[in-house]
Amino acid sequence: MAQKILLVDDEANIRDLNAMYLEKEGFAVEHATNGQDALARFEQAQPQLVVLDVMMPGMDGFEVCRELRRESDVPILMLTARSEDVDKIVGLELGADDYMTKPFNPRELVARVKRILHRVEGGRKPQNAISVSNLSVDKARREARVDGDELTLRTKEFDLLVAFVENPGIALTRDQLLGSVWGYDFAGETRTVDVHVQHLRSKLNNAKVQIETLRGVGYKLIEAPA
Repeated sequence: MAQKILLVDDEANIRDLNAMYLEKEGFAVEHATNGQDALARFEQAQPQLVVLDVMMPGMDGFEVCRELRRESDVPILMLTARSEDVDKIVGLELGADDYMTKPFNPRELVARVKRILHRVEGGRKPQNAISVSNLSVDKARREARVDGDELTLRTKEFDLLVAFVENPGIALTRDQLLGSVWGYDFAGETRTVDVHVQHLRSKLNNAKVQIETLRGVGYKLIEAPA
């Protein structure tokens, strides 16, 4: 059965162009023209991924993302017509998995969609659970626990945590993390890593490990001081 993609954009020409490229790759595409329409279509279609424009009249993409995250962890790829980092950071903080700046090549959109879905579906080869101090991560089950209590992590937060527990005590640059977790290495995108590390830290409060910042380099996972 074809995977469903919900395209949310008030510009019909952009929707139609993106839909054409996605459908050529075998995806089933649902269309929504505004925020309210997007929420209704989402409930009806139950898509595997949402491509969500930020700038729409009425309910904008940020509000739609916020509403979707209240009930679902569906992957969200946000589109913004502005190059300012603030739009991208707000989207990530609301729970978006990725973002693209208009104008873009529809082929890149298809590639991003495929990569997101591949990672969400557990494209990596399952391995045994990994433990660091009182933190355990089971990649096959996509579960993380501290002292046996499961953590509630979003898709990218979990993938980021896996990168750290697979390399305890090893310095990982932002570019390395961007490449291994998001699958791309574009200049200026490393702020994405910083935002997700901040979220992940807040969820590891009770763990006996911590993510240490290496100024000018990146991060590494270490055992928390006693």
